Amino acid sequence: MPPRRPMGPPPKLPKGRMKEVFVRLIKIVSKGYVLNLVIVFACIILRAILSAYGVSLLKDLIDDGIRPMVGVANPDFHPLYLVVEKMAVTYILVVIMAWVQSRLMINVSQDALRNLRNAMMRKMQTLSLKFFDTNKNGDLMSRYTNDIDTIRQMISQGIPNLFSSIVTIIAVFYGMVRMSWQLTGFVIICLVVIVTVGKFLAGKSSIFYVAQQKSLGKVNGYIEEMLNGQKVIKVFNHEEEAVADFKTLNEDLCNNAKRASIFANIMMPVMAQMSNFLYFFVAVFGAAVIIKGYLPITLGTLIAFLQYTKNFTNPITQVSQEVTSVVMAMAGADRVFTLIDETPEVDEGKVTLVRVRVNADGTMEECEERTEHWAWKKPTEDGFELVELKGFVEFKNVVFGYNEEKIVLNDISLYAKPGQKIAFVGHTGAGKTTITNLINRFYDVNSGEIIYDGINVNDIKKSDLRRSLGIVLQDTHLFTGTIRENIRYGRLDATDEDVVNAAKLANADYFIRHLKDGYDTVITGDGGMLSQGQRQLLSIARAAVADPPVLILDEATSSIDTRTERIVQDGMDKLMDGRTVFVIAHRLSTVRNSKAILYLENGKIKERGTHEELLSMRGDYYKLYTGAYELE
Repeated sequence: MPPRRPMGPPPKLPKGRMKEVFVRLIKIVSKGYVLNLVIVFACIILRAILSAYGVSLLKDLIDDGIRPMVGVANPDFHPLYLVVEKMAVTYILVVIMAWVQSRLMINVSQDALRNLRNAMMRKMQTLSLKFFDTNKNGDLMSRYTNDIDTIRQMISQGIPNLFSSIVTIIAVFYGMVRMSWQLTGFVIICLVVIVTVGKFLAGKSSIFYVAQQKSLGKVNGYIEEMLNGQKVIKVFNHEEEAVADFKTLNEDLCNNAKRASIFANIMMPVMAQMSNFLYFFVAVFGAAVIIKGYLPITLGTLIAFLQYTKNFTNPITQVSQEVTSVVMAMAGADRVFTLIDETPEVDEGKVTLVRVRVNADGTMEECEERTEHWAWKKPTEDGFELVELKGFVEFKNVVFGYNEEKIVLNDISLYAKPGQKIAFVGHTGAGKTTITNLINRFYDVNSGEIIYDGINVNDIKKSDLRRSLGIVLQDTHLFTGTIRENIRYGRLDATDEDVVNAAKLANADYFIRHLKDGYDTVITGDGGMLSQGQRQLLSIARAAVADPPVLILDEATSSIDTRTERIVQDGMDKLMDGRTVFVIAHRLSTVRNSKAILYLENGKIKERGTHEELLSMRGDYYKLYTGAYELE
């Protein structure tokens, strides 16, 4: 097995990469929703303009509506009513704009996330088994959960709020300049300090947010491993070690999260207090110039300008916060895109598997209806030829290693004629499972050839190659759903009758019918409600319903008791009848009737022959069978 490698992001996302990720994400968000986004940003602009206009009405409210009535016996309320009506209409429109923006962004963000998750799942189905061998499931899961959630927050809140803040700053600044350019200049001088501090804090937090996402992926991966391995942990009394290892990872996450949060959280109070100090300084400065008569401004102008000051500094604080949110989302998006950009499993095969009808003269022709005959459709210069699917498999001088430093199989040559049963035995790590993984092209050979019915497996389309193979593994995997659906997983177009016949063939029908809901019994948690033997029988039934010409049994009975083994073995014998079978077994009693038994050691075939021939050789197989030494 190749060593695992982490897929987490680098400690700090380069600026060029951040820009690339951001542009790519925006393209995904805007695809099909350009009109929605135009309306959203139009609403943001109108809301900012209306809000700025509403603040300017404070000046009219005080100078034209309230001040003329002070000390008057019979005041005229009409100017006041007029200003109040304008303010009411203005802020009602602001609320409407905000609702429209929020409603549209919900659709845009959720659909974008749906498309991202679909793209991730599609890519995962194209990746080789090697990818999953070298990446932790928990880390991959965190991309669907934590990283996607950071993207959701950025799309639905971060970008709209960031744009709104920028537009608000522009609109309010315009209103401030119109009202008093002198006071505006004083505000700008004070804001230089605020922006400098905010930039420093945002830069610090971005580094630790990326590290936080990486640590979170490691923690999720470890949790997933611990959940799957609880039995092993308890068997070996490793509870304390598991907790200790988790504490180390969790401590790393905690420290990175603290560092990120310290700078992010300190930003809000610092910026908020600076905003209050600015408000105070402007109030004092404005009052002084009014009293001294240095500037021709009214009390209404000062009050409106103070509100402008609040509306000007608050968006600047918001910008700092949203920049942090965007940086965090970019780290998550980078991890998502890293998965989406993974190199898919290469498939250059042109030969496909088709149903055929066998005519009276023995010729074959392709057909749509279901028959009991299959053929390889092999392209030729003149069109194509049909090669009958028989199940003849041959290895020619195969060399393979998961990496160049470690060769697992060295010069392996063997063949299995249609209907023959070939068994592999040997110590753990000898290369038995690797041979079967090469047959179905989970991995490709370094050199040599694997021939299937006279065709190099590299020339066969992988999906068609694997459709011709049935596999029963030692570790069965059952999906959440009914027993009927789990058996039908072997061939999705199988009828209910096909499912029952497959279960009968596998000796599973009896125990299924004794369940409360029979074939409609819902199983969850990988079939935890069933015994290991029952789960194995369902795995055999799933392979049986696929009706493959070639069958691979990878230690299918090694983890069940002897009595259950006889039931399972009987089901497998029925399934193996008339098929080419490759068997990997620790229990040598299951391979005695094999046409040939191959004893592997260090990636080489050390002995081969029938059971009787190998016993007569008195070599390693003989020692295994007689108990002179056991398989590790």
